[in-house]
Amino acid sequence: MTLTQSRYNVLRKGNVAPAFDLIGVDNKKHSLLQYTGKKAYLVIFMCNHCPYVVPKFRYIKELFEKYESKGLAMFGINSNDTEAYGEDDMAHMKKYYNAQKFRFYYLLDETQETAKKYGATCTPDPFLFDSEKKLVYHGKIDDAHMKTHEEAKTNELEEAIQQVLEGKEVTVKEEPSMGCNIKWKN
Repeated sequence: MTLTQSRYNVLRKGNVAPAFDLIGVDNKKHSLLQYTGKKAYLVIFMCNHCPYVVPKFRYIKELFEKYESKGLAMFGINSNDTEAYGEDDMAHMKKYYNAQKFRFYYLLDETQETAKKYGATCTPDPFLFDSEKKLVYHGKIDDAHMKTHEEAKTNELEEAIQQVLEGKEVTVKEEPSMGCNIKWKN
């Protein structure tokens, strides 16, 4: 495990979300282009076993459940090398998805091209887009790294989601997310 932080050298505020076409735990292809009419689109690069992601599972689930009816679409994307890290393969993704009772889309980026297009470097690495799929926030979930959200003193991601859903400019200060590095293929 290498502690890595978000990088800002690929997507910048105002950039349009790169398209993706990935298989989900429901065995269906999901393309970002097929989802329209939402006020906000949240893409979180995550995985099944990262000690920075696992404590956030419940909170990520709660964010989606709280804001889906208000216009939030959400995609969890696992870009880890599944050959080297078997616990991140599709079978394990399905197991974690069902155990956590997630309802958002959980997708596998086998080629890692989606992570590269977004400039994702760690897990978790959240990217929030507005109704036009323009980047409005790329930063940390909260200040409780490797801890549950209940232990946090800040709430950056949720504040950004609220601002987007209310049609406001996102003014939340962006600080890099920190977590395990994405497990890149050779």
